[in-house]
Amino acid sequence: MATGPLDGMRVVDFTTTIAGPYCTRMMADLGAEVIKIETDEGDMMRSRPPLRDGASTSFGQLNAGKQSIVLDLKRPEAQEVVRRLLVTSDFLVENFRPGVMKRFGLDYETVAKRDPMLIYCSISGYGQTGPSSGLAAYAPAIHAASGFDMAHLAYQPGRERPDNCGIYVADIVSGTYAFGAIMVALAHRHLTGVGQHIDVSMMETMLTLMVAEVQGAQFAVAPPSRPMFGPVKTQDGYIMPAVASEKTFQALCLAAGRLDWITDPRFALYANRRNNWGTFVDLLETWSGNLTTVECQAAFDAAGVPSSPYRTVKEVLADPQLAHRMRWPRFTTRAVRSRW
Repeated sequence: MATGPLDGMRVVDFTTTIAGPYCTRMMADLGAEVIKIETDEGDMMRSRPPLRDGASTSFGQLNAGKQSIVLDLKRPEAQEVVRRLLVTSDFLVENFRPGVMKRFGLDYETVAKRDPMLIYCSISGYGQTGPSSGLAAYAPAIHAASGFDMAHLAYQPGRERPDNCGIYVADIVSGTYAFGAIMVALAHRHLTGVGQHIDVSMMETMLTLMVAEVQGAQFAVAPPSRPMFGPVKTQDGYIMPAVASEKTFQALCLAAGRLDWITDPRFALYANRRNNWGTFVDLLETWSGNLTTVECQAAFDAAGVPSSPYRTVKEVLADPQLAHRMRWPRFTTRAVRSRW
């Protein structure tokens, strides 16, 4: 019978808000039994809109497929309940501030003495050790602390104030990295019979997203006069062509009917094109500005230019491609037996 690859495995989940729950939701999706530990007040996401029948759909998205129990971890009997759960568990995931689990007697060093096969994952803002480890952290603060917001601002010519934060990139990517690290630890345990402690730092996670920016911070790189990826105006909106290679640049020129741009000394070489990108986009918009977004997209598609109109999330959710993908089977592998 097709099933999830983590079927028969148990996760004790001490996570709240977004990063940790996102990680353990993926584990639940793969068949793991996830037992979420909450205080009597519950995860703060339970009250976050939108609400349906009094329940948060955001909380549901992050925690579907999990079981939940209420424990006051300050009480010794509650800590003992957790220790009994861990006897039959494969994973523990937590995203408290560093030091909290130690106060409960549930830190990795303590529980690993009883169960060296346990895979224990900690997600925090700055890591489990170091001068900033004890600082409170939510995604918007991490975006600012990691340099991400200022790096993004550098691509907005003429602006000085960083953007407001609405999409919590640090949470989602950190949760994804944590999930990946847990799967690697599971493979390691299969080979060695030993679990390990995984330490995921949200700040370091954000640095991994800024490849060019991290290199530019260490080596001298002349910034372009205008970002080489950005919106191109059409008659009724904007479109994003992703010109990342010589082939796509030539395809863009073909779509616009301007093959002369390919040999134009301002654009022919990447270095010159980078320095004159603002001029190039201004010329491109003399063509695209006379077409609707749909017409411009059709021209780009015909020429093989990676591109897309700017869409709302609501529009994306109605995309036939997304509906097609959702019809594919979720799992095709057979169950992996728990070590228990």
